[in-house]
Amino acid sequence: MFIKGMDISTLLEEEACGAKYYDQGEEMELLDILQRYGVNSVRLRLWNDPYDENGRPYGAGTNDLEKTIILAKRAKAHGMTWLLDFHYSDFWADPGKQIVPKAWKNLDEAGLERAVYDYTLAVMQRLENEDVLPDMVQVGNELTNGLLWPTGKKPEYDNLARYINAGIRAVRAVETKIPIMIHLDNGGLNDMYVDWFEHFMERGEPFEVIGLSYYPFWHGTMEELDFNMRDMARRYGKQIVIAEVSMGFTMEDYRDKEQIPKDQLKGMATKPELVKKLKYPMSKQGQADFMREIMERIKSVPGGAGFYYWEPAWIPVPGCGWANEEALLYTGEQGPGGNEWANQALFDYDGNALPALNVIRDFE
Repeated sequence: MFIKGMDISTLLEEEACGAKYYDQGEEMELLDILQRYGVNSVRLRLWNDPYDENGRPYGAGTNDLEKTIILAKRAKAHGMTWLLDFHYSDFWADPGKQIVPKAWKNLDEAGLERAVYDYTLAVMQRLENEDVLPDMVQVGNELTNGLLWPTGKKPEYDNLARYINAGIRAVRAVETKIPIMIHLDNGGLNDMYVDWFEHFMERGEPFEVIGLSYYPFWHGTMEELDFNMRDMARRYGKQIVIAEVSMGFTMEDYRDKEQIPKDQLKGMATKPELVKKLKYPMSKQGQADFMREIMERIKSVPGGAGFYYWEPAWIPVPGCGWANEEALLYTGEQGPGGNEWANQALFDYDGNALPALNVIRDFE
């Protein structure tokens, strides 16, 4: 099965904030629409404890285990598989930050290894008890610069592998047949991938899937992505999945939809100077054409297994941004915390399905 996947991790928060979704003018539940367009899998991120010491949520989906189970069950009821994305942090983990969970912050390397194993095992056992084991597991998110900083930060490859291995072993302890993904960002940067995986292969437990993020405004050309996917498949004999991908459909402002003061707006991730470099225009047709080429390129790679579109339903509604004040205190980052992704969704600002979904449905 070629994976036509969607990361819908913010969905419960979107719905709670009033988001509505439409296909050809008919209001429908999001997963019903996605199912209509051939989507067969979802990706769900998991944060350890996305709440502050007073129990206030961090936002951006507040993706704790309970919410993950709710969304996984909804996906399963629609006949979809699902990919579990462990962040091993209480909030976003990516190449710019891999913050140790609050409960683990005083642990040494051995303690962190044990914590990763115990936590992963407990999550997997709970999912098994809920009859919603994932069909694939990411052990860490965008691990380009490591995880559980500072001890697991690249180039501390021994610790980096030690923590990833603990997660892999814990997944295997519950179900040996679940494919494991190792996921990096910057999918067009072959030199970085080769260096990273050469170090990991010397130290790592077996795994099945190499996941790549590819955002065309950040991660190089389609040709560079294509070369890297083929090289990873050839070198390591793994399945290849684009674990995160998106493309914008407009540069039209959406601040009125968020209904927040200008100084609290995050603004679009697709800055005008980045958009100038894109192969396709930021239009509905450009988005559709981009998705057709991405799918063609993935499928042409030996072992190319599919993609997960990142947050296709994160439309602009009041109260659903990437971080709130409590979250920013945890990460130490600056705000503002509004929505920076709405112009890259697969639904317009009013929640109407976009033409790219037709291309996804019709691709074989």
